[in-house]
Amino acid sequence: MCRDTVTRSRQMSKTCFVDVVIPVYRPGRDGKLSAALKALAGQKNASARIILINTERKHFTQWARSEELSACFPGLVVRHIKKNAFDHAATRNMGAAHGDSPYILFMTMDAVPADDHLLERMIAGFDADDKCGAVYARQLAADDASPWERCAREFNYPEVSVTKTIDDEKRLGIKASFLSNVCAMYRRDVFEALGGFEAPAIFNEDMVFAHKLIHAGYHIRYEADARVYHSHNYSAGDQFHRNFDLGVSQAMHPEVFGNVRSEGEGIRYVKSTLSRLKESGEAIRIPGFLFVCAARYAGFAAGRNFRYLPRVFILRFTGNREFWKKWYC
Repeated sequence: MCRDTVTRSRQMSKTCFVDVVIPVYRPGRDGKLSAALKALAGQKNASARIILINTERKHFTQWARSEELSACFPGLVVRHIKKNAFDHAATRNMGAAHGDSPYILFMTMDAVPADDHLLERMIAGFDADDKCGAVYARQLAADDASPWERCAREFNYPEVSVTKTIDDEKRLGIKASFLSNVCAMYRRDVFEALGGFEAPAIFNEDMVFAHKLIHAGYHIRYEADARVYHSHNYSAGDQFHRNFDLGVSQAMHPEVFGNVRSEGEGIRYVKSTLSRLKESGEAIRIPGFLFVCAARYAGFAAGRNFRYLPRVFILRFTGNREFWKKWYC
């Protein structure tokens, strides 16, 4: 089943250019992690060491056995942590510390490379600009994505590549520090010199680091030709919890988000999506979309004001209870 993958993995193990760090929790539910690992093993003109930081061993063992991980990915590194030890920043820092390659690629377990040139194209972003500290990939919506999820991917990840610097902060606002650890590559020397991701983090560890990156004089590259499939069909409730944590992260980092308003980008996205739904003859979906938007904004507003909320409300609103139990008892 995995003979070709084994051959490619052994060939790549001779020279490792990229450490790929993927936090994992309950793998095997949708097959995306398996697809991502096979795609990473088959990359052209670049080599990868895969480092999985898995939350709770009991959810991992059976899946690993069924996928024949040890045979298919001989260079694979797996580290297990307890659920209460997971942190969006610290867990990724842990994964980075297990490698020594000049580049670190952080991915989520549901991001699947669209082709076999992902690593090559992301590395090219560094080769073209010696001040580039991070490169992030374009995210494409999966076939089953909702119309507004497709619009969100097109809104945040357009077809044209761009390089962002501190000089763009006044013009772009919060977008100047935008990048996503769904699929983002960092120069190891820069990542380590700037102290890695700031921990603990409930969310947004990537944008907090990106802000530090451009303020240290480095550049961020959005590489539209480096593509991964990644999208979600979140319910209104899921969006409320997710955006509550987003609001909390912004409230905790006024040095990054205090002087810029995220609402402006949100309004632009809503207007763009409404226009797309009308033009495509899907106006019937508008009420559902607006309901989801209302849930997102309510969660975000509550998160931005979490300090005024009773703890019992925070634990009901958050999507990450372990964060509050561990750091804010």
